[in-house]
Amino acid sequence: MATTVTVEAVRLVEVPKYHERNDRNPKPHDVSTFINYYRDPGDGTPPMPIRISDKTVKNERPTIAQRTIIHDITGEEDKYTLDANGFQFCRRETQLQAADFHDADKVQTDYYPESAQLLKDITGAPRVVVFDHKTRSGPSNWHKLGEGNRQTRGPLLRAHVDQSYDGAELILRKYSPDDADELMKRRYQIINIWRPVKTIYKDPLAVADASSVPDSDLLAAAIVYPSGKKDETWTMLPNAANRWYFKYAQRPDEVLLIKCFDSLERDGLARRVPHSAFEDPEMKDREDRESIETRALLFYKD
Repeated sequence: MATTVTVEAVRLVEVPKYHERNDRNPKPHDVSTFINYYRDPGDGTPPMPIRISDKTVKNERPTIAQRTIIHDITGEEDKYTLDANGFQFCRRETQLQAADFHDADKVQTDYYPESAQLLKDITGAPRVVVFDHKTRSGPSNWHKLGEGNRQTRGPLLRAHVDQSYDGAELILRKYSPDDADELMKRRYQIINIWRPVKTIYKDPLAVADASSVPDSDLLAAAIVYPSGKKDETWTMLPNAANRWYFKYAQRPDEVLLIKCFDSLERDGLARRVPHSAFEDPEMKDREDRESIETRALLFYKD
């Protein structure tokens, strides 16, 4: 089981609006590119499971590429929030150096608490449990490298949500087994804290505004582990109405919060947001992207 870090003591810090700490307003770098969606065979079969072994990730789901415009939100970061859109940018330095993010022990010891505190400061959640992380620094074709590709994990150029609604409960029961039933009576969330290790130009990450993605476009899709245990994510059908956004030249102090799940149901509330890496044709010859994502459960009092 992965190491978890729980932060419960409330220490909220006032978070300045994004533009108050941004002294540059460059012209937006919108990108015309492709998003890879799930290609549904139309025969009623569920998506092929992703199979993960100790060293290898096997993902052979068919995809269909749809051209779209990914809008650069630089200068307008404050317009987008977790509850309204399913994602939010914030400024937060880290004490870790670039090389530290490739040291799993240091990430768990030092970066998990940073991530938990950031989420507490932004959301006010009284309890945060960081349960997992992934550092990515490999090529975009890493899925096709075969045996051992888990060690060269790179960006995922497929539209998806890390947890389905049922998959979120699986995560809750996995990491809080003793009080899961009680926790499910109150609001809880799963949020991905996505940070560049170095400024990102190649294969940046895009998020689709939650309000532009109906639940009917999301298909439950399994991840299977050697033990036989499963997680459940959502893969995504193509839809020209999706609105995609990213932050051009996103720096290590520019953190993207991605809401994977919210148990609260309310009109206008974003409960989940799809995301995907994408290719910027102008940047395809730059160095491979380096990023880290930490995942956390957030628990509320009601």
